[in-house]
Amino acid sequence: MQTVIVNLRLFWQGTLLSYIALFNWLRPMTYLASKIVMPLAQVLFFTLLGTFATGKDTANFYIIGNAMQIAAVSGIYGVTMSIGGDRWNGTLPYLFGTPANRLVLFVGRAFLHIIDGMLGVVIAFLWGVILLGLDLSNTNLLALALTILITTYSTSGLGLLMGCLSLITLNVMFVNNTVYFALLLFSGANIPVQILPELLRAISFVLPLTRGIAAARMLITGATFREVVPLLTGEFIVGSLYVVLGFILFRWFEIQAKRRGSLETV
Repeated sequence: MQTVIVNLRLFWQGTLLSYIALFNWLRPMTYLASKIVMPLAQVLFFTLLGTFATGKDTANFYIIGNAMQIAAVSGIYGVTMSIGGDRWNGTLPYLFGTPANRLVLFVGRAFLHIIDGMLGVVIAFLWGVILLGLDLSNTNLLALALTILITTYSTSGLGLLMGCLSLITLNVMFVNNTVYFALLLFSGANIPVQILPELLRAISFVLPLTRGIAAARMLITGATFREVVPLLTGEFIVGSLYVVLGFILFRWFEIQAKRRGSLETV
């Protein structure tokens, strides 16, 4: 019991401190502007561009897809920087020197970013309702909330893996940007997965977001929670696989760094 309490305290303290450290240079108004303006810009840009090309009847397709895709901002960039920050700020030796549970430390880096990512998605949906007329009257809001949670968790799982790559590369932001824009193209946010070439369609189903976006669209058109359970289950499994892969890479990096006598690079 005492071990559980210690791990929970470690989880929360590590989560909170890594999150605060990531944004310690931001003023509150700057942070709020990023949470409000970023969702607005993405939803408006892709919805207006998409409806210009395909007609006004497709507006909901772009609104929902890009609102859900906002989860990748916190999941990819925020989580990656939370892990990579230990290397950039010189605290990695202290992290590897502590006897604390590695899994607790590792997963804790993503916890507040999941909440932060959910907030971004909700704000994006609010912009869709207020400015673009998105109708949520037929939506099971609790099921939609669970969909947002699972999808944000899934993207954060990919972020954990990307964060571990930041420990072995000097330019992880290039990789992050590539992954983020790949999600814009292959997740179904702006291009229907069904019209993608077979190879690209296969890639889309091993990425986070794809099933979460599909589930959100179904719920907003009136589908029941039971109908989207298979999609949400698949999304959760994909995210969990990325978490496992990320943790394996994290442990490998620690072992290699200690073996070579360097805790900064492998």
